[in-house]
Amino acid sequence: MILDRFRIEGKKALVTGAAAGLGQAIAIALAEAGADVACHGNTRTPDATCEQIEELGSRALTVTGDLAERDTPRLIFGETLAAFGTLDILVNNAGTIRRAPAVEYSEEDWTHVLEVNLSSVFRLSQLVGRHMLEHGQGGKIINIASLLSFQGGINVAAYTAAKSGVAGLTRALANEWARHRINVNAIAPGYIRTDNTVALQRDETRNRQILERIPAGRWGDPVDLAGAALFLASPASDYLHGHVLVVDGGWMGR
Repeated sequence: MILDRFRIEGKKALVTGAAAGLGQAIAIALAEAGADVACHGNTRTPDATCEQIEELGSRALTVTGDLAERDTPRLIFGETLAAFGTLDILVNNAGTIRRAPAVEYSEEDWTHVLEVNLSSVFRLSQLVGRHMLEHGQGGKIINIASLLSFQGGINVAAYTAAKSGVAGLTRALANEWARHRINVNAIAPGYIRTDNTVALQRDETRNRQILERIPAGRWGDPVDLAGAALFLASPASDYLHGHVLVVDGGWMGR
C-alpha cells in the first residue's frame, strides 16, 4: 500500500536544533512514523522533545554541542552512532541569524553564521554520507534551506550566503550519492513562527507586508513542515534527489 511507503519503523535519525521550532516538529514527526531520534540542542537542551518522542514509543537520545565549533559535528555523530549503532536519516536543521546592514556586518558575525548554517551542514553530511556509503544501505539527508536560498533579503548577508550555499550543497551531494541510494534533498521554509523570526513578527510594518504577500494569509507553524520532512525521510521519496522543496504558503509563487 502507498501509505506504507511513508513508514520508517526502526530507522535511526539525527535532527539538529531539535529543542524547539522546526527541529522539534520534525523530530516528533519522524518518531510518530516509527523512527528512533537523536535530538541535538545547543543553548537549550531538547529534553521536552525527547519526552514527547518517548511517549510515542520511540527511543530518544539527547546530544548537545555548539555547531559553530568545528569538532561538534564529529562528536554528536559519534554519540548517535554509539547509541543507535547506525544512522539512516540526518536532518540538518540547526541555524542562527544575525542582522545588520552589509557595510556594518562584523567578521565575527559573518564567521559564526556561516559556521552554523553551512559549514556544520557539510561536516555532518560528510560524516553521515561516509557512514551510509560504507554500509551500502542508502539513507536520507534533509537540509533546511530558506526562501533566502532564492532571494537576497535585507540586512542578512551572512544568512543569505549560507542558505544559498545549503541549496547548492544539497545538489552537489545528491549528484555524488544518488546512485548509492542516498537521497539528499532540502526544505525551504517560508515565514514560520520560530525564534529566528521573532524580530519580524514584532515589527508591525514588516509583519503586515509579509502577510499581504503570502497567499495563504498567515505565518506558517513548525508543524507545517512535518509532512514534507516525513516525505523526504521515507521510501516515498526514493526517486527524489537534489530537490529544494519550498513550503511557504505560496510566497514564491506570488
